[in-house]
Amino acid sequence: MNAFTIKDLENLSGIKAHTIRIWEQRYSFLNPQRTDTNIRYYNNDELKTILNVALLNKYGFKISHIDRMDTVEMREKVLSLTQAQAQQERIINELIQHMIDLDLEKFEQTLDNYILARGVEKAITQIIFSFLEKIGILWVTNHINPAQEHLVINIIRQKLIVGIEGINTHLQMDRSIILFLPEGEHHELGLLFMYYMLKSRGVKVWYLGANVPLKDLVYVIDIKRPDFVYTHLTAVAHNFHLDKFLGGIAERLSHANVVMSGQLVQQYKKKVPGNVHFKKSLPEVMEHLTAVR
Repeated sequence: MNAFTIKDLENLSGIKAHTIRIWEQRYSFLNPQRTDTNIRYYNNDELKTILNVALLNKYGFKISHIDRMDTVEMREKVLSLTQAQAQQERIINELIQHMIDLDLEKFEQTLDNYILARGVEKAITQIIFSFLEKIGILWVTNHINPAQEHLVINIIRQKLIVGIEGINTHLQMDRSIILFLPEGEHHELGLLFMYYMLKSRGVKVWYLGANVPLKDLVYVIDIKRPDFVYTHLTAVAHNFHLDKFLGGIAERLSHANVVMSGQLVQQYKKKVPGNVHFKKSLPEVMEHLTAVR
C-alpha cells in the first residue's frame, strides 16, 4: 500500500491542500493517518476517493451531497458525467487508480478502448500526456513503487511505439530533429510522444533514445547536422548535474539549436547558454520545433 502526502493529493486532484484540510474537518470521506511527527498521509483508497470527489465537485455536485454518497453511488455519478472534458478526466483518474492497484489488465484495456474510439494521437494528447503530467511528481518524490512505474510505463511505451510504426503520412516538413535523453535519464515517454507528433507531421526524426553520452550525441550531430536537438528531462540519476550538462552543451554543441523541457527544466532558475531554449510543456515544444520559418 502506498502512502501519499497531502501535496500528492493536491497535485493529482487539483484541489488545494488548504481545501482538503477543510473538507477533512467538515466531512467524513477522508480519514488520513498521521506519522509520529503528526504529518498527514493517505492510503490508496483515500487517493481514489479524492479523485472522484474532485471530479464530481468540479462538474456541479455539492460537497455536502457527495459526502452522503457511498462508494457505489459515487462511482455511478462519476460514470454519468457527460461533458467531454469530464469524461477525459475520469479516464485519466481511472488510469491512476489502476496503476495504484497494479491492475494492469484494466489499465491496458482502458487505454485500448480510448485508442479504438479516438485514435492514437487523441489518446496521446488527451489522455496519456495528462496522465504522465499528473503522476510525474510521484516519480520524483518516490511516492509510488518503482514496480508500479515500470509496469504501466511499459504498457504506454508499447502503445506509443505501435502508434509511431503505424504512421503513414503524405506530409513533409523541411525540418530535421535529433531526439535523445542524456546519461542517467531513462524516462523515455515524453521523448516518444514527441517522436510520434513530429513524425506524423512529416518531420525527419533521428531517435537516439535514452542514456546517451554527450560524446555520442556530438558525433551524430556532426554527421547529420539537424535543425534542432531535443531532450526531455523528467527524473535523472542522482549524479546528474544540470549545470554541468548545460556547460557541456555550451562547450561542445555551441553550433546546435538545443530545445529542452521537463520537470528539471521547469525548476531551473539560472542563466542558460544562448543556443539552448527551455520550454515549459510538450505543446510549447511542438510549436517551437514546427514553427514556419
